[in-house]
Amino acid sequence: MRYRKTDVVARAIALLDSTGVDQLSMRKLAADLGIQPSALYHHFTNKDALLAAIAEELLVRGRRGAEIVTWDAELRLVCAELRDAMLACRDGAALVARVHALGLGATGPEQRMADALSRAGADGDLARVGARTLQHFVFGHVIDEQLQQQGRPTADRAYDTDDFHVGLTVVLAGLRARLG
Repeated sequence: MRYRKTDVVARAIALLDSTGVDQLSMRKLAADLGIQPSALYHHFTNKDALLAAIAEELLVRGRRGAEIVTWDAELRLVCAELRDAMLACRDGAALVARVHALGLGATGPEQRMADALSRAGADGDLARVGARTLQHFVFGHVIDEQLQQQGRPTADRAYDTDDFHVGLTVVLAGLRARLG
């Protein structure tokens, strides 16, 4: 059976969700699909290319349609979309952060945040650093959340959505102060 790239990515996400990023391999994915590993290389040159495709699909699935009025509301939306997209899949944050850090993709949220900051009056450096800071906050928060979920969260360390939004408010307050 010949699989389309979208089918392979969908199956890879399901496998990732059941095994985690450390256990995901081209060989395991091929076995799950019932094909030879070499057949995967028709779509992906290596595992990093597969991970990049997974990350992009997770981000697409996390997008919401919304009418945005203010720059900070747009930043909140993009950060919430990024968080939700990564939380939707086991090890989603580690995977998306890795793909982004290695320059393999997952740049959409950061670019959207930089654009929103530019429209708010931030110069190029502040827009770039502000977007990167927001993205790193989301990556770090969600990686920690997912590690807590996989471990044994204690009542005093368990995260909830309010923690995320309070932290995001703190970062946005700093950006607002810099924008004047």
